[in-house]
Amino acid sequence: MDFDYPPEAEAFRAEFRAWLDEHLTDTYRGNGIGFSMEMDPERLATLRAWNRELAEARYAAIAWPEEYGGRGAGIMEQVVFAEEMHRSRAPGTLNPLGLSNIAPAIIQHGTEEQKRDLLPRMLRGDDIWCQGFSEPDAGSDLASLKMTAVLDGDHFVVNGQKTWNTLGHLANWCELLVRTDPTAPKHRGISCLLVDMTLPGVEVRPLITITGEKEFNEIFFTDVLVPRTALLGPRNEGWRVAMTTLAYERGTVANLHLGLRGKIRNLLDAAQENGAAKDPVLRQRLARLYLEGELLKLVSERAISGAMHGRDVGPEGSIAKLVWSEAEQHLGEVAGDVLGADANAGSWGRDRVYMRALTIAGGTTQVNKNILATRILGLPRK
Repeated sequence: MDFDYPPEAEAFRAEFRAWLDEHLTDTYRGNGIGFSMEMDPERLATLRAWNRELAEARYAAIAWPEEYGGRGAGIMEQVVFAEEMHRSRAPGTLNPLGLSNIAPAIIQHGTEEQKRDLLPRMLRGDDIWCQGFSEPDAGSDLASLKMTAVLDGDHFVVNGQKTWNTLGHLANWCELLVRTDPTAPKHRGISCLLVDMTLPGVEVRPLITITGEKEFNEIFFTDVLVPRTALLGPRNEGWRVAMTTLAYERGTVANLHLGLRGKIRNLLDAAQENGAAKDPVLRQRLARLYLEGELLKLVSERAISGAMHGRDVGPEGSIAKLVWSEAEQHLGEVAGDVLGADANAGSWGRDRVYMRALTIAGGTTQVNKNILATRILGLPRK
């Protein structure tokens, strides 16, 4: 693995750190959107103002091509960007899904009119986007989706239900997968639409999680008239568009170790302060947790190194997701033993409940293990 910071990446670090020192005030610091957040108008306005500052300085989406408001940043500049944002506790953009996942699909498959109209508003945080992919009976087997879109003149008439829509309660645009040819093989009868969530017939119902938060949503479409010009890519070739989106979704896994290792450091500090680190059994469990965090960092760096040398995203994305989700659960368990009753309150209390979802969100552990077994290890399906 070759993972050195080249001079241009360190130059970018110095430039970006200086910009953050000048522009990141206490009004913004540590005030991120969070997927589960309920936004009051004042907070939304504050984060939108920060988003616009990032966009005006071309820091909102540094990997985007320069012609669309990005910097055409390379892989190591993106790594540095994530590190500096984490170090300074700077909030991200209002569009984590839109900028990282959906925009690359629009840039690759969209018309010039779609790029011109949608990307600037997405970049500045004027619009918030969600993905309309999963359905009640089409989650891991996404190609089994049943939502219909029937072409009638200049509009598609859309009917059906989507679920597990992150940020759906805040979003005003949706990248929507629909079935436009029910007679075709399931992967070939799908199209992708860019849907204005304010259209008549769109209903969003938040799903309240065990933490009491609105993170996921159900979205119902009843005879929604979506303009034909909203079609992203060719009709009935939406699966290819979806794979572009999902490829970039998995690509963000490389940054997961920053948050995990930060929480592990906090727990280690707490164990030193309250004397729990003196217990030999707890000390062994803390050591294992620390090594899980370092393993995730190593896997992430391996993926980055491969990409730097021209290799497509390989098994590291799936492995990193697996290590991260299980390590997060181990973190919650060890925190309970280290902190005692204090682990049931505040941010630890919230996270210890929420961590149970992380072996499901972004791809279930069981499905992920099957993918690694068959596609990476070459094991038989049965």
